[in-house]
Amino acid sequence: MTDVLHVVCPHCNTTNRVARVRLADGAKCGKCKQPLFNGRPVELTGTNFDRHVADSDIPVVVDFWAPWCGPCRMMAPAYEQAAARFEPRVRLAKLNTEAEPGIASRFGIRGIPTLILFEGGREVARQSGALDLSALLAWVESHA
Repeated sequence: MTDVLHVVCPHCNTTNRVARVRLADGAKCGKCKQPLFNGRPVELTGTNFDRHVADSDIPVVVDFWAPWCGPCRMMAPAYEQAAARFEPRVRLAKLNTEAEPGIASRFGIRGIPTLILFEGGREVARQSGALDLSALLAWVESHA
């Protein structure tokens, strides 16, 4: 296990090197000086998706969702709460499949919401369908 991790800034998408022991100590981005962790899911786009998923040394859970999706909207508050609980150990992020259909297609998203856990840029777990907070926490804990 390495003592220095690469963490992508949720504000400016810069990859930062952070000592593992300092992750929970309010680490800030070296470029924009904003906190690297704010306890909220990161909004992903076609521009920053690959950087956050592939360049981060911490696991990233991506919620593939759409604004018109009732189950997605129902799960959103639980996903927000989970982000606050898991950072800085696991980063939670969201990708609007309506705005980014190419990325959704690339990962074979056939139904939403779908959660994918990435480690080192590779998919390691997938869950389709809305989860309540306890089920979401259990799913992330069992796979991350």
